[in-house]
Amino acid sequence: MALVDQDGTVVAANDSLGTLLGTEPAALREQAAADLVDLSSDGRTWQAYREVLRGGRSRFRCTRRLKHPDGRSLWAEVTVAPVPDSPRVLLSVADISDRRELQARLRHLQMHDPVTRLPNRALFFERLTAALETAALDAHEEGPRDRPYATPPAYRSHQSYGHGGTGRIGICYLDLDGFKAVNDTLGHRVGDRLLAAVAARLTECADHYGYTRNGGHLVARLGGDEFAILVEESTGTEQLADLAQSVLASLQRPFDLSGQRLSVSASIGVVERAAHGSTATCLMQAADTTLYWAKADGKSRWTLFDPERNAHRMTRQALSSTLRPAVERGEFALEYQPLVDLSDGAVRGVEALVRWNHPQFGTLAPNRFVGIAEEDGSIVELGRWVLHTACRQARQWQKDHPGDRPLFVSVNVAVRQVWDSDLVADVAGILAETGLAPHLLQLELTESAVMGSAGRPLQALQALSDMGVRIAIDDFGTGYSNLAYLSRLPVSVLKLDGSFVRGFQDEEHANPADELIVEALVQLAHRLGLTVTAECVETSGQATRLRRIGCDTGQGWLYSRPVAPDRIGELIGVAPLPV
Repeated sequence: MALVDQDGTVVAANDSLGTLLGTEPAALREQAAADLVDLSSDGRTWQAYREVLRGGRSRFRCTRRLKHPDGRSLWAEVTVAPVPDSPRVLLSVADISDRRELQARLRHLQMHDPVTRLPNRALFFERLTAALETAALDAHEEGPRDRPYATPPAYRSHQSYGHGGTGRIGICYLDLDGFKAVNDTLGHRVGDRLLAAVAARLTECADHYGYTRNGGHLVARLGGDEFAILVEESTGTEQLADLAQSVLASLQRPFDLSGQRLSVSASIGVVERAAHGSTATCLMQAADTTLYWAKADGKSRWTLFDPERNAHRMTRQALSSTLRPAVERGEFALEYQPLVDLSDGAVRGVEALVRWNHPQFGTLAPNRFVGIAEEDGSIVELGRWVLHTACRQARQWQKDHPGDRPLFVSVNVAVRQVWDSDLVADVAGILAETGLAPHLLQLELTESAVMGSAGRPLQALQALSDMGVRIAIDDFGTGYSNLAYLSRLPVSVLKLDGSFVRGFQDEEHANPADELIVEALVQLAHRLGLTVTAECVETSGQATRLRRIGCDTGQGWLYSRPVAPDRIGELIGVAPLPV
């Protein structure tokens, strides 16, 4: 202990303080107490100490790291408090080195992974958050030049971008491909050894690129087979891309684990951006999303965060979360595109095409949401609504034009509708409710869905065909067609993919191969008793050549774009469309 006057000068000190500081108690007299225990090294501590000396504060306590004359360091807890009924203050200094060492060891255990000895998720996020907070403080201090600093310049971070740093931050977030198979087949002990070996290589990669200088990097195990490399003061995406590539190359070399040679690969999501304005949550969400892209793109690769791709993902997520309620809110509508007889130009039927009138994104075509609906299962409810609405509309046209040949309506059906619902019962119920004859309903399934049909899907298609409903294969010719299997399916119509028709643009630039393929497909279909519809007919030249080949029906902008139901009603009973 020591008594200190109002000027901060030591008046008296006991033997224990002298021993702690490595000097005689008498030698401490007349010295500045703040210099003895390092109270002036930062502004906040110095301000608090001066307030106690002036009587403006009752007590002050801090922890300081002191240098002993013999060269060793010690941690001390310093307390400054007024002496009752005296202008002096009492300075108390306690050696807490053992306590600090124990705390440090416990913290190390708490903040490090026991398998790899790397920092764990908690320490990674602590370091990431600290880096972002430092960037925010530096950005604040780098404001207008005439504004005084919030803290003395001597106390500012030497890593701030205002002092030679970049103000940027990067993350390589990686996941081992197929690690679960190692655990399942060789056991967790081998799996742990592999994780430790991977950690060593990641550290080597970071060291090789010089990221360990000034503590500018952190390699951490976030859990399971997930690792992350944090790069502070990064210089741009190229730096992170080089690091990610070196990690991939390093991990592709076989691992020798006690005589067992193992090979693994990794998928890496790379994020690099300005630190100011970012948050730890947003950075890790971006890294996690990018890692997912790397796996979806084929694994064993690194992928850089793409804001445009992420915006598409966010839009997709927003659509997914609102899709099911949208059916109940009546946000969907149907448009219809004519199916025209190529021999005489008469409209024989229509294809029902669903549109989503989204309150935020406007009118959306099927390619924006049908895939999402198939993934989350809402396609069953949506498909049932489309089928019911289309059949009711077809029956209404029939009632409105009793003297004309009725139009058939073609409705797209996803394979999940066949698996997840009783499609046969749904169709039978809807036909009975609307009064539409079965032969006026055509169900379209994609080639891949129909060609792979077996068991329940095939039984459902057969039952629908027996009922009188026509089955069409959509986009025929784009998948892996099993022509032998085609003859055993209850199919009535083939719809040729538009990619074949586009090759018919004009006589001068026509692709002979496209015409030969289409002609062969048409002949094959006719021999099997099927009719053929050509999609994407846009010019009269295309229609002429398709008619010459023998194609039965055409569909495309030459005749009409998808239109509202009342426009279709206007086409019934009028002169044939030009062919």
